[in-house]
Amino acid sequence: MENNAEISALVKLLDDPDEEVFHHVEKKLLEYGGEVVHFLENAWEQSFDGLLQERIENIVHQIQFKTVKEDLNLWYLSGAFDLLQGALIINRYQYPDLDEQKVINQIEEIKRDIWLGLQYEMSSVEKVKLINHVLYQQYGFGGNTKNHHDPQNSYLNQVLESKKGNQISLAIIYSTLAQKLDLPIYGINLPQHFILGYIDDSKQQGTEYGVLFYINAFNRGNIFGKHDVDQFLRQLNLEALPEYYRPCSNTDIIRRVIRNLISAYENAGATDKVAELNELQDIIAEK
Repeated sequence: MENNAEISALVKLLDDPDEEVFHHVEKKLLEYGGEVVHFLENAWEQSFDGLLQERIENIVHQIQFKTVKEDLNLWYLSGAFDLLQGALIINRYQYPDLDEQKVINQIEEIKRDIWLGLQYEMSSVEKVKLINHVLYQQYGFGGNTKNHHDPQNSYLNQVLESKKGNQISLAIIYSTLAQKLDLPIYGINLPQHFILGYIDDSKQQGTEYGVLFYINAFNRGNIFGKHDVDQFLRQLNLEALPEYYRPCSNTDIIRRVIRNLISAYENAGATDKVAELNELQDIIAEK
């Protein structure tokens, strides 16, 4: 209660024309962190003062951005085991008030529809064709070829709503669904592209890099082989390094999401967002 009284008093001082007073008030509110957000949002709704609203928006954003940095750091230091959680943390950067359970429920619904069609005796290729049928035909997902550089392509909630995404967001959804169904499909970090690999967990002879075949989530789950990756790398005049053929870490995937967002916001001239995303990139940079 004592805190509430002080926070309310501080919020009332936010429109003070004296910059020194304002900066003192701002500093105090930032120290409180998340507990001041609803006070600030209420004050914003009740105000018609453009300067006050702008100051409130800035403070709320600073608090929420600090939380995203803390959450990303914790995810990284804890081993980055949950790819979906990592993607949702990045999602919070643009959509801090998002109902994340809704995103999880949407993915669970797609998973359930795939699970209903899965049969034990199916081959690996047949299982992938089933995922492709449900994801691309039944639900209508696809690559956003018309507006590929739109930053919304990297935010999972937007991809699940619009059914359009870039290589990495569609691959995150695809591999998350597969792993929830105990299918060994993981991300592979190709230069200028991002694909998936179906991992050979039966240790059959003859599979290179532990991958049975590759999947292009951006192109309706198209299945292809190692020779196609070889050809792709030759076209780019790149050496065929082992890491271009085998699964990468969840941290590598989230780094790639952040790089895509930086590129998209650079194209849009959003320098503030580029600076903040560089901060997020630094948190999970290769040490």
